[in-house]
Amino acid sequence: MLILICSQRKKTTISTKYSFTMSSPNVSMLTMNFVRMSCPPFTLTLNTPVSLLAPGTRGMESKIRQDFMDYRSERGKMLLSRRNQLLLEFSFWNEPVPRSGPNIYELRSYQLRPGTMIEWGNYWARAIDIRQKNHEAVGGFFSQIGSLYTVHHLWAYKDLQSREDTRNAAWNREGWDEVVYYTVPLIQHMESRIMIPMKTSPLK
Repeated sequence: MLILICSQRKKTTISTKYSFTMSSPNVSMLTMNFVRMSCPPFTLTLNTPVSLLAPGTRGMESKIRQDFMDYRSERGKMLLSRRNQLLLEFSFWNEPVPRSGPNIYELRSYQLRPGTMIEWGNYWARAIDIRQKNHEAVGGFFSQIGSLYTVHHLWAYKDLQSREDTRNAAWNREGWDEVVYYTVPLIQHMESRIMIPMKTSPLK
C-alpha cells in the first residue's frame, strides 16, 4: 500500500527546503520509502512536487511522528493545494526499489472507465514483460481511496532521447500493438508527467 501526494507549490518556495526539512535523523527512516520528485522547467505544470510514500511499520511511528508533524507544518506554508490517493500495487508489478542514476522519471496516469480495472490488469500482466528490456518499469499502482479507477505507471529513463527510443522500440516487439489496441478504449483520460528526483529520493 502506498500514498500518492500531488501538491501545487507556491512559486517563491524552493525545493531545497523539502530536503532540509526531511533530513533529520528520525525522519530518515521514512524517507527511505519516499519517492519525492519535482517537475522540471520544460513541463507544462511547474512547482508541482509528487511524492510516493510507503507508510512505515508501527514500530517506527513514535520515532518519526514529531519530526513528521514539524515537517507537515512547514510544508503547509509552501503549498497552494494538495491531493492524496491511497494506492495498491498490481500483483505483477512490485513497489519501487532504490536505483542509481541519473535518471528522469515519467508518471503516466490513466482514468479508466468504471468496471474495466480487471481487464486493464490482465493485459498489462502480459505487457510488462515487453516493456522491461531496459529495466525502465519502476512501479504500477491503482487507486483504492480518492479518485477511483485511476492507474499510475512509473517509468525510468536516462534522458528524453532514451525515453523516445525505448517507447518506439516497443512497437517492434510481438504483442505490444495488441495491448495498445485493447487498452486504449478503456481510458477516459490520461496524463503524463516528466519528473526529476530530488536529493532525498532513493530513486536517482
